[in-house]
Amino acid sequence: MTDQGTPTNLADLLRATAAAHGADVAFVDGPTGVETTWAQLDHAVDMLAAGLLRRGLSSGDRVAMLLGNRIEFVATYFATLRAGLVSLPLNTGYTSHEVRDLLARSGARLVVADEATEVVAAAAAGEGCDVVVVGDPSFDSLSRLGTRADAQAEVTHVVTDPESIAVLLFTSGSSGPSKGAMLSHRALLANVQQLLSLEPPAMADDDVVLLVLPLFHVYALNAVLGLAVATGARCVLTPRFSPVAALEAIESHGVTNVPAAPPVFVAWASLPDLDRRLAGVRTMISGAAPLAPAVFEEFDVRAGRPVWEGYGLTEASPVVSSTMVGRRAKPGCVGAPLPGVEIRLVDESGEDADPEDPGEIWVRGANLFSGYWPDGADGPDADGWYATGDVAVRDEDGDLHLVDRRRDLVIVSGFNVYPYEIETVIASHPAVAEVAVIGIPHEGTGETVAAYVQPIEGSGLTAEDVRDLCRQRLARFKCPTVIEIVDALPHTSTGKLAKGRLREEKA
Repeated sequence: MTDQGTPTNLADLLRATAAAHGADVAFVDGPTGVETTWAQLDHAVDMLAAGLLRRGLSSGDRVAMLLGNRIEFVATYFATLRAGLVSLPLNTGYTSHEVRDLLARSGARLVVADEATEVVAAAAAGEGCDVVVVGDPSFDSLSRLGTRADAQAEVTHVVTDPESIAVLLFTSGSSGPSKGAMLSHRALLANVQQLLSLEPPAMADDDVVLLVLPLFHVYALNAVLGLAVATGARCVLTPRFSPVAALEAIESHGVTNVPAAPPVFVAWASLPDLDRRLAGVRTMISGAAPLAPAVFEEFDVRAGRPVWEGYGLTEASPVVSSTMVGRRAKPGCVGAPLPGVEIRLVDESGEDADPEDPGEIWVRGANLFSGYWPDGADGPDADGWYATGDVAVRDEDGDLHLVDRRRDLVIVSGFNVYPYEIETVIASHPAVAEVAVIGIPHEGTGETVAAYVQPIEGSGLTAEDVRDLCRQRLARFKCPTVIEIVDALPHTSTGKLAKGRLREEKA
């Protein structure tokens, strides 16, 4: 933090909140009810940060975390940042092979695991990379050396350049090997401030937040956790999602703010008494993937309040746009850019797309990443613009509607087909809970369109219903030639449709 008090390290937000609200409860462990105050958390972060430095780690070293949604994740994350190190959150569902690859490519010096991931961590860590396990003496020793005064004296010497890398997050790699997005303290702090600049802000100091999104994902890591630390909102840590248990937690803990992914809202859509169970919730936000219009409408009617949607990506720390900007909640819409974020829609020639025409989303703002690990390649251009690969159109209000990923194009007889356009049509059917459209090989046309549809429970939706709707709304070459009604669609741990897995299953 500078002499003027301007934060330069994301962990400065925790220091400020602990100073102002030290006795307030910061985190509640959902299953056990154990509470942690802001003062207790800040103390733990000081001790852990000093312990990391005493292990011989130095500025810029990477610390991997294989931890679920628990207070030790929060403490280790902010301790890593406070010590001037780089946090490497990893998906707790990864195999040892996947973790080994990311540890080697990142050059991580330490892995912090828990009882659920220690076997994977031990099998993945190579020479020069140690493993400590929460609940084990190896972890306890990090924070039990010396007094807090000693610890604070050690971390006080850490000077953070806001452009230094705070977090290294490997993207999903759906179009090739995963790439590590380098997120600076500047970028993370900027996105927190952009979300706070909304009127009203995305989170307030008196909010109680259901933290069910996995903390290793950028959505939860900065747009929820970072925002909560900045505001002093209380978080209810939820290790895993269960539809009924989550609603019970909302009622018992007085939750007012629910940031989630579409599968959460799909799971709740068929449950009774939504209006009563969600009566105390002021804000519901869906992100990470599109929310089906039928589910959106279901919540608007049955819960009596809108589900706000947004668009973001790891490289933007992550939020780019939201329907909260203009307070216009519309099905299939991801809203307008946040304050401080600029967006262009660019056509294939590199020029601004004509009004009402789709274009690739280009983003510019202080929340953008510093390029990909390790050398900063493929980051924003010389003018600060980053081409996302996502395609969108603007409506008459200036709000964005996603069309698709360029890399997900299906080419039918030489014609470009955007799966999301077809998904939007199918999802408009009131009986559709979720849909995934992919391209599959076809002898006559090169590729053809296949649609896999999950109906709302008890609706009786048939493949012929879907086929009739597509014939009414889509050109013939866009209509799916394969339509399957399925019980469920595969998802990643963060709620995105796992189209890669779907392609493998249907191959």
